[in-house]
Amino acid sequence: MAEVQTKKYEFKAEVKKLLDILVHSLYSSREIFLRELISNASDALDKVRFEITKGTEVVDKDLPLEIRIDFDDKNNTITIADTGIGMNFDELITNIGTIAKSGSEEFLKQLSENKEAANNIIGRFGVGFYSVFMVAKEVIIKSRSFRKDEPAVWWKSDGSGDYEIAELNESIKRGTIIEIHLRDDAKEFADKYRLEGIIKKHSSFISFPIYLRDEKINTIAAIWREPKTSIKAEQYNEFYKFLTHDTEDPLEIIHSSVDAPIQFNALLFIPKKSYEFWRWSKDDYGLDLYVRRVLIQHQNKDLLPEYLSFVKGVVDSEDLPLNISRETLQENIIFTKIANSVTTNVLSHLLKVAKENPERYSEFWKEHGRIFKLGYMDFSNADKYQQLLRFNSSASKDEKELISLEDYISRMKKDQKEIYFALGTSREAIDLNPHLEIFKSKGLEVLYLYDPVDEFVVTSIRKYKDYEFKSVDTVDLKSLEKFEDITVSNEQPDPLSKDDEKHFDSLLDRIKKILGERVKEVRESKRLKDSPSCLINADDSISSTMRKILKMSNSDVKLPNQEVILEINKNHKLIRNILEIFKKNSDDEFIKDTAEQLYESALLLEGNLDDPHKLVNRLNKMLTEASELYKKKIE
Repeated sequence: MAEVQTKKYEFKAEVKKLLDILVHSLYSSREIFLRELISNASDALDKVRFEITKGTEVVDKDLPLEIRIDFDDKNNTITIADTGIGMNFDELITNIGTIAKSGSEEFLKQLSENKEAANNIIGRFGVGFYSVFMVAKEVIIKSRSFRKDEPAVWWKSDGSGDYEIAELNESIKRGTIIEIHLRDDAKEFADKYRLEGIIKKHSSFISFPIYLRDEKINTIAAIWREPKTSIKAEQYNEFYKFLTHDTEDPLEIIHSSVDAPIQFNALLFIPKKSYEFWRWSKDDYGLDLYVRRVLIQHQNKDLLPEYLSFVKGVVDSEDLPLNISRETLQENIIFTKIANSVTTNVLSHLLKVAKENPERYSEFWKEHGRIFKLGYMDFSNADKYQQLLRFNSSASKDEKELISLEDYISRMKKDQKEIYFALGTSREAIDLNPHLEIFKSKGLEVLYLYDPVDEFVVTSIRKYKDYEFKSVDTVDLKSLEKFEDITVSNEQPDPLSKDDEKHFDSLLDRIKKILGERVKEVRESKRLKDSPSCLINADDSISSTMRKILKMSNSDVKLPNQEVILEINKNHKLIRNILEIFKKNSDDEFIKDTAEQLYESALLLEGNLDDPHKLVNRLNKMLTEASELYKKKIE
């Protein structure tokens, strides 16, 4: 190679330190060197395209704007060539030699004082370039400027002590050629499939064609940067399948472009099916973060809150530094604004779907509602989140029919101040809940919550608008007195006489003595209509359902003793029969068995009966006695 005016520059000590920081501290993976060089090539092509567009006289004007990559696995070299704006002698020093200038010591000082300084400089052409020395033992650059009569230039360095710059006598086309001589421990990169994988992973959406030898690698367009009006549904679906490897089209597409106060593009998808419970890893979520079409982070988990983790897609920023590190992303103000905006866009889109197409929203809720509910701690988006919640209710025809909180309050009775809810494993189970009887008799709608997380949701958000959530087993009965009964039981026994009332009070005392410390009190129920008894929390401690969840999640958990009250329905036929037995013999063994059975049956309904053996044995005994009596009756 013929060369003239060769000049040799010695790296200063602080520059060596800076190179060490750039190469070893700010890059987590060696393969990123290729992303950096392709990004630099893309910038150079953008610049020359701008010059051509504005009418500047450009050398080799008819050259196609492209990036070509070649490799030699025998000699362990990689060559990256672009037809971009190119560089002359001074520009090569300014751009490629940025950190070798006299100001590097001041830069190093700023870097030590403020890590953000690295983020502001790392994306510049010339600094990201030095990542190549993670894999290179020597790098040679040949470049020719777009300006007429500028000679081609040559640059060489091993990235350690010095570098050389010279003018070339040989003729080359406009643009830049980077020849990388790989280190012995980096021979893997002189391989077609390794290079192709890196290009597809990090640079698939560079707007200029990238050829690996003669094969174009970036065949999928960055459609998120195109106007929505110019994109067909088929293109969205094709891109979604490319991104997610899903075989079905997406349920929803959210395409947004934001110009102020920050500039970014986002193309998001909501899948038709949830694969949440089939994933091998719970960390398999997040949006791909791009900066000017260059992939910065795959599956970034901070662009959306976890309860929206079912959303797939990409976000492309114009304002973020190209090589911002993962550690500083969360601290970056621009990134935070982008994340907030993306979250708002998703929630606003779901609100629009819920309003305009309830059936489609129900389809979404069926697949993703369980994950979405986890957003009860997102206080900044609480209003949108609460509007999007859906529940089954006592007014629903079946478990499939869902209502919003807005639907519920639109049907509330006059002077109703609370939103009532009940917990259970199924609609049938909740319908059998004795606590629900008074609400049914007064025609008060109750939300049916089947998912264990539902209780966390309603207790965390506490109220919707001005209405507090209240569990049916903690409602103050006095607050229900203002609502008239709309149903009458088919079997209404005669009221107890004054004498029987006294005996009933004594029966309650007897049951309390039988159950002992297991119950705080045994009292007459004002809420039961069709059931003989139920258990009530004596204080505002955690509910019976929550106790069950905590026990299931941690068998070693030590829960505080729960004080409960056993309520007895004096109008139930079983209680009337027991009362007659009690009047004849207050110590009858049948009373003891019945008291135990009522208590344990109530625990069983709540799902908190730890050992059912006693209940089953007692039930078998009572059934045997009952069968003997029935046998005598029919003989």
